[in-house]
Formats: sequence, C-alpha cells, structure tokens
Amino acid sequence: MSQTRATIPVATTREVWQTCLGLLRRRTWLVIAVAIAFVIAAAAGLVMPMALGQIVDLATAPESTDADVWRLGGWMAAGALVQALAAGAGAIGAAALVEQLLADLRERLVTRSLRLPRRVVERVGTGDLTSRASDDVAQVAQGLPGAIPTVAASGFTLVLTVIALTALQPWFALVILTVVPLQVISLRSYLRNAPPLYAAERAAFGVRAHHVLAALRGLPTVQAFGLGALHAARIGTASWQVVRLSLRARAVLNTFFARLNTAELLGMATILVVAFVLVGRGALTVGGATTAMLLFLQLFGPMMGLLLLIDDLQSALASLGRIVGVARMETGNDDQREAGGSAPVAVAAARFGYDEAPVLHDVDLQVAPGERVAVVGTSGAGKSTLAALVAGVHAPWSGRVQVDDAAHSRTVLISQEVHTFSGTVRDNITLARPEADDEAVRTALDAVGGADVVAALPDGLDTEVGPHAHSLTVAQAQLVALARAHLADPALVLLDEATAEAGSAHGAMLDRAADAVISGRAALVIAHRLDQAVSADRVVVMSDGRVVEEGTHAELVAADGTYADLWSAWQRHRH
Repeated sequence: MSQTRATIPVATTREVWQTCLGLLRRRTWLVIAVAIAFVIAAAAGLVMPMALGQIVDLATAPESTDADVWRLGGWMAAGALVQALAAGAGAIGAAALVEQLLADLRERLVTRSLRLPRRVVERVGTGDLTSRASDDVAQVAQGLPGAIPTVAASGFTLVLTVIALTALQPWFALVILTVVPLQVISLRSYLRNAPPLYAAERAAFGVRAHHVLAALRGLPTVQAFGLGALHAARIGTASWQVVRLSLRARAVLNTFFARLNTAELLGMATILVVAFVLVGRGALTVGGATTAMLLFLQLFGPMMGLLLLIDDLQSALASLGRIVGVARMETGNDDQREAGGSAPVAVAAARFGYDEAPVLHDVDLQVAPGERVAVVGTSGAGKSTLAALVAGVHAPWSGRVQVDDAAHSRTVLISQEVHTFSGTVRDNITLARPEADDEAVRTALDAVGGADVVAALPDGLDTEVGPHAHSLTVAQAQLVALARAHLADPALVLLDEATAEAGSAHGAMLDRAADAVISGRAALVIAHRLDQAVSADRVVVMSDGRVVEEGTHAELVAADGTYADLWSAWQRHRH
C-alpha cells in the first residue's frame, strides 16, 4: 500500500492554551506575584484622575486653601510612584515568566523534532520544520514578551477603572454601553478574518523555506542541469504568495484600527454629553466631570492597548499553534523493520515507493553474519531506497524487512551527505557513545586511519568545528563519520555511497577507513565506484527497482550481463 503525504499538524487554540497553562502551573507563585503587582499598579493609577478632579473643585470653593492643593499633589505623587514601581515589578516578572515559557517551548520543539521518525521528516520535508524552528519561534519571541505584560496590566486597569467610573456616577455606564458594542463588532470581524490569514501566512513561510532549502541543498545538480530558472520561479511564486497574504492581513488590520478610533471618538462625545447634563442638574461637579473624562481616557488607553495587541497576539498565536503542533506530535516507532530474524538482513518480496510512485518491486536480499554485500546499478535504480528500507527508515508497502536482534539495536547508516555538528571533533565522534573516553576515541581514529588527520587540526580533538568554526573538508568530515561509526560498534553497517564525494585524491584513504568499519560485521554497501564491489563477498545488481543479477564480482563479469556492461564502462572511465 502506498504512503500518503505526511504533514506536520497545527495545534488548535485550545491545545495551545492547555500547553501554556501546563507550563505556567510550574511557576504558580511567580504568576501570583505578577498579578498582585499589576493590581497594585492599577489601583495606584486611579489616584491621579480623582485627585485632579478634586483640585478643579477646589478652584471654585472659597474655603479651599493651598494646603489642600499640596495634600492632593502629594497623593498624586505618591500614587504615580507606587504605580511606576508596581508596574515595573509586574512587567519584569511577566517578562521573566514569558521568557521561561518560551524557553520551555523551544526545548520541547527541538527535543520533539529530533525524536520525530525519519520517515516523517523525509516525507514532509525539512522546510516546514525549519520554518517552525526559526520563523515561528522568532515571531513568538518578538510578540509575546512585550504583549503579555501589557495585556496583564491593561486587564487589571480596565476592571478597576470601570468600577471607579461607575462609582463616580452610574450614568457613566452609558459610555460602556456605547463604546463596547462597536468594539465587540470590530473585534469579532477582525478575529473572523485575521487568524486564517495569519495561519496561511505562516504556512506560506514554510513553503517558501522548503523551496529555498531544496534549491540550496541540490545546488550542484541545479547548476549542472540548468534548473536555476525553474527553482527561481518556484521560490518567486512562494514569495509572492507570502506578500499577497501579508498585504491582505495588513488591510484587515487597518480596518480594525479605523473602527477602534471611531469607538474612541463616540465614547468621548458620550462622556461630554452625559457630564453636561449631570452638571446642569447639579448631580455632578465640574471636578467630577473632569475625573470622569480622565478615567475614560485612562480606561480607553488600556482598552485600545489590548485591542491593538490583538494583532501581535493573533500572529503569535498562529506561530504558537505551529510550535505546539510539533511539540505534541507522537514520536512513534522510528525503526520500521521486524526484529527477531535469523540473519542480520532478510528482505523478502519488498515493494515500496514515494507517494503513489513505486520504486522497488518484489526485492529479495539476504546478508549473512560478517558478509559484505555491495549493491550497484545506474542512478535511479533504487539502491538508496533499498538502503533506507534496510535501515528501518521506511516500512515496505508489501513484503517484509527483517533483521536479527543485534542488527535491530545496533545499525549504523552513513550516507554521502555527512553533517558536521557544531562542537568539538571529540563531540562529533562521541555522538555514538557519549560515555566514551579519549582512549576509545583515539582507538576508533587509529582504526579508520584518521588519527594523523585529526592531530593536524588546530586543536586536535578539541578543535571547534561547524558552520561558525573550523570547517572540515569533505574527506575530513567523512573520516570523522566513519570513526563515529567504528566507535558505535554496530552489528550492521550500511554505507550509502559514503565515500563517493571525497574525490579521487582521498578515495583510497576513505575506502580503507570504510573497510575498517565493515571488517567482521554484516555490511550493505551502496557502491558509487565499482572498485568497491570488487572486494565485496557478493554483488547485487539493481535496475528499475528490481534485482536483476547477483553473485561475486568474478561470476558477474564472466556472465557478460548488466554488471559486466557496468564494469566495462567503469574501466573505460578510469582509463
């Protein structure tokens, strides 16, 4: 049965909240302290408008004295000081809370990404996963640290200000009834249109990243076959889709802002009308009207702040959904092979392909203990796909891939695309056995002939390597990978053209290193150079996803079939 294309899920809003609340429960006391700080700041913020209103009334009261004004001024200064200190403490605490939350989410994202089954990563591509680990994390890191403290402070300020405004004169509740419906309508319209746009924009980022990475990783092939214009067109189409979605999101946001400004104008007009009527009837003083207007402005400030932050929050929420979607993925069983076999490798009538296109057709393959089997064939014959099945990366559509218990727990796959991890050379080698000491590392290097190569590096085993450190040559990186494989002491070794890219100058050295890793172990070698097949115990020839010949090098050359033709072409190429 063929595979369906896998996708990385996006968490629902409920799942995002559940994840975030679960992380916040670990820091309950910090959450409580932040809440108390913002409540104090909101209460202290009411002192200023109320004191200013009283000062206005004192201006018309004949019995007022300078001492009254100074007293109110003192209260205003004290209120401003307390508000600043409490708001600052709350903001610092909230920022720390958010940063800790983001750190936990990043750790979960990276941890779960590294544990995803290889078959899932291969089928979805690394573009979307890379976009979530970069674009989406950056979006959340940019939006939440500033937004969450503002939301918390604004929320408490809104509640206390509404209480104070209503206590001053219940008729001022009309302002709330006038402004809130328009804001609710604006907010509902925005929330109906914005989230899908932001989600689509984030997904478009992932598609663009996928096309860019595909072009960069296959750059030699792209250049060799003149595919630059095709890939540039794909990247351009994906980029313009990002632009279109971004412009649509901006249009929705501008409409939202315009409606909020209309609501503010309507609220101020309502305050003035209500205050005029109440003052005329003697139910309110001019100072009370002043306090009411100041409270409304103070009320509308946080209200506008909250609504304006909806944009950042929606964008951050869309990114959070993509991050949490990865963090909540099931890792599953990464090894698709059957254990308990009697031989290191037993492939029987295996069929497999990608999406709806079959690649392997009824393939049979046996590898005995200590046997070295080379798989040869032209490009596209299915060699690497067979290696992926034997490695357990994929499950066959039909048939079976069985390995013995030792191979099931100790299989090493080395491909031609060797990655150098950031860290020291020692770190790169001991990935296979983190507990290994330097003596074990040097033994592995000696075995593959890499001791002198590593000793010649600036700091030997302590040389920092990676993208922003010392750059290893292709041959050096492959030697490190082969030393790592030797250190792992595998029961089954899979070499997928592992020495194909080193160049003729280093081919013999790397072949000797590969021989050291393979020696005494069951091995399946995907041979790029046919001289690798000469030393194999058995050669399997593949064509169009099928095994067409099998035997020793001498037997196949004598048979004058497909392998003999390949060998003849290889000999002419060498000479």
